[in-house]
Amino acid sequence: MIKEDLAIIKADIYTWLGDLGVDHAEVGIERTSLEEFGDFSTNVALKYARPLSQSPVQIAKNLADFLKTKNYDFIAGIDAVAPGFINFTLNQKALANQIKTINSKEESFGINQIHQDEKWVIEHSSPNPNKAMHLGHLRNNLVGMSLVNLLKFSGAEVKSDAVYNNRGIAIAKNMYGYLAHMKKNSSLPTDINYWFDHQDEWLLPVDKGITPAKFVTECYVLGEQDFSESAEVESMVRQMVIDWEAEDKKVWALWHKVLGFAYDGMDQTLKRLNNHFDKIWYEHEHYQAGKDYVEAGLEKGLFKKLPDGAVLTDLENNYRLPETILLKKDGTSLYITQDIALTDLKKREYNADRLVWVVGPEQSLALKQLFAVCEQLGIGKLNDFTHIAYGYVGIKDADGNYQKMSSRKGTTLFVDDFIDEVKASIKNRFVEEGKHDEKTREELAETLALGAVKFALLKSDNSLDLAFDINEAVDVQGDTGMYVLYTYVRTQSIIRKTSGKKADSLIPNESGEERSLVRTLLYFEQVVEKSIEDMSVHHISQYLLELSSEFNSWYAKETVLDGGDREFYKLNLVSAVAITIKNGLAILGIKTVDQM
Repeated sequence: MIKEDLAIIKADIYTWLGDLGVDHAEVGIERTSLEEFGDFSTNVALKYARPLSQSPVQIAKNLADFLKTKNYDFIAGIDAVAPGFINFTLNQKALANQIKTINSKEESFGINQIHQDEKWVIEHSSPNPNKAMHLGHLRNNLVGMSLVNLLKFSGAEVKSDAVYNNRGIAIAKNMYGYLAHMKKNSSLPTDINYWFDHQDEWLLPVDKGITPAKFVTECYVLGEQDFSESAEVESMVRQMVIDWEAEDKKVWALWHKVLGFAYDGMDQTLKRLNNHFDKIWYEHEHYQAGKDYVEAGLEKGLFKKLPDGAVLTDLENNYRLPETILLKKDGTSLYITQDIALTDLKKREYNADRLVWVVGPEQSLALKQLFAVCEQLGIGKLNDFTHIAYGYVGIKDADGNYQKMSSRKGTTLFVDDFIDEVKASIKNRFVEEGKHDEKTREELAETLALGAVKFALLKSDNSLDLAFDINEAVDVQGDTGMYVLYTYVRTQSIIRKTSGKKADSLIPNESGEERSLVRTLLYFEQVVEKSIEDMSVHHISQYLLELSSEFNSWYAKETVLDGGDREFYKLNLVSAVAITIKNGLAILGIKTVDQM
């Protein structure tokens, strides 16, 4: 309802500016920072003071006088204030209607049509399948999935995909690590021919009592160590790469075996996170195809062939980007070569309007070069492609300082270990407080741990580095997902006592904590739209913290079930808060709970 009301005001402002000769105006109506300035505000007087050759204050006064003549039935006051803002204060009817709207729309509250009928593809969570996913991969995953949810909220058809770089020297090190170190009997030869005929003499993850993710990580670590210390092992590993390229059946059998462990490990972790992919692209299926695109571009004069035979881009003049090699002098491809082919494949596979890559900031230049080359080849326009970068994730040291994760220093946190640690902290609290039976503790702690972790990694702007602190993440009084979930549980406790009864008689207060709470409920739809604009859900996370704080402040001073005339209104308000929190958490990929 508020969204529609504001649209009426915006239309009248457009008309007023148009009559003054301002064509193609941009009118924004945003929330005010403080309640004393009203509920919403516009800065059009400041924006168009120069073309109108008037002072912003005078323009604001004239526009405010014009808008007052409209006698909006949802506005209590329109005020022009220095240096040129116009503030709008909603009346009780508008506030009551907002509560009604939220309760009537329920799970659809906040949904919009900003990207209606558009087709988007979000590529994310594409770790190399040579070791378990760590905390950095987790942030990639959560950012990617939150964007999938956010864009679906905006009416888009969204596909989620990933690329598994499943070939090359790193995978060969994994294969060697398995061959050399996972024998049931250490006296067995480290020989692929012997392994091929005696595969049951090698260990499986179940034999070691560890997950496939940890098993394959151990293979890689041991293989990498041998590779770096022994020229003989290095030669053997490099020969595996050559033999794989030649499609040697025994090497491919070992390759399939080891990758099977890797895929099982990733699938288990991603399923736990409630992730999904509509499609997984495997590097070995398309890595050669990019050469044809480069050759075609060379024939059209889009690229340059160097004297040594290598092929170079031509990006400096039109794109102001540094040049990069597309094909090596020996004709072999690089990552950008295969990414060209994959981008075209994705465009055609999905008939996509927009392709998004959730990739670390170190790939920013490479992706800009890829997007430019794809535009040159006619695969798509630059604005069809978007790179969403995210900051690094570390842990807090004993002094509370950021500590970057490092395999060598033993500070790398694997996703499942990390979630398990958060989960154990929550379960311990249940035990100390004597809450729940063992089954409920297990299920509830799992859900809450995932919620705490997801919220902690999504409450800040994607681009910022994060230092994770488990104690902070599970604090029900801090700026945490646990605090938001606790607030939701409190709403459900109230609603359960009333059998969920609601009524149409709504009598809001004009001031105090209640007015502030209802005022906050006015802004959810704008927060969602801002998140879509910035392609970052941290706005929603911060909003949920604000809403939870407003609710708890109100609830501390208010008796909801008092049998008075306003009881049903207050129940409707509690319900509206619950719906808004649940919808916001859903975009973050967080499930709500009814008890804690």
